[in-house]
Amino acid sequence: MSKFDSYVICTSPRSGSTLLCKLLAATGVSGNPGSYFHRPSVSEWLAYFGLAPEASAPESDTLAMIFQEAIAKGRLDTGMFGLRLQRHSFDFFVQKRAVLHSEPAGDLKRFEAAFGRTLFIHLTRLDKVQQAVSHVKAEQTGLWHMAPDGTELERLAPPRVPVYNAEDIRACYDRLTTFDRDWNNWFDMQGIEPLRITYGALSSDPIETLREILGQLGLNRGAASGVVPGVAKLADETSQDWAARFRLERGIA
Repeated sequence: MSKFDSYVICTSPRSGSTLLCKLLAATGVSGNPGSYFHRPSVSEWLAYFGLAPEASAPESDTLAMIFQEAIAKGRLDTGMFGLRLQRHSFDFFVQKRAVLHSEPAGDLKRFEAAFGRTLFIHLTRLDKVQQAVSHVKAEQTGLWHMAPDGTELERLAPPRVPVYNAEDIRACYDRLTTFDRDWNNWFDMQGIEPLRITYGALSSDPIETLREILGQLGLNRGAASGVVPGVAKLADETSQDWAARFRLERGIA
């Protein structure tokens, strides 16, 4: 029997969360984690799940429908619910959870009221320069994720040639640093000791990282055997040049 009923991947963009979600889903035992509440908007959530509640329905009823769909999608038939939460939409998510679970008080207790025993996983990228460069480059090129065979998995804009922009990188660097600080502050306030996973560990040995998470969840670590990572690194010579240039210009080690 697993130790938990659910897990939440607490992260920020370009930290490897898409790779991790695909790995966990591929085991067949650890749910189907995804960003089911990516945008801080109830109307966006409804559109994502294809729901159309009555216009006169109370907000609590609408939210109950949304969360029911999210749990079904994030659990499938595995009995384990997986969820990815990005920090930019977290506060809105927590506010809406409180509408459904005003009692008991406290974010952690409300998570558990909604999802049962929950393991929190803090997935972070320690090198914030590389993370910011990755984010800015993805925004410029439109390409966010690619499969190991070179197939595009996620493109959000037509292709463009990337151009170095120190101000954009700096703004992204500051924002991502704040996201990490806010996650850690929230963990401290809630008395949560998350399972900490770094981008470096995940990218260097994804299957061992997957085994570690399965073990923490109380699931069969052997379910990681045969799982093949489905996302390739997008970092290239341009990424390295931008990072080196930015560090030199800004005096960042």
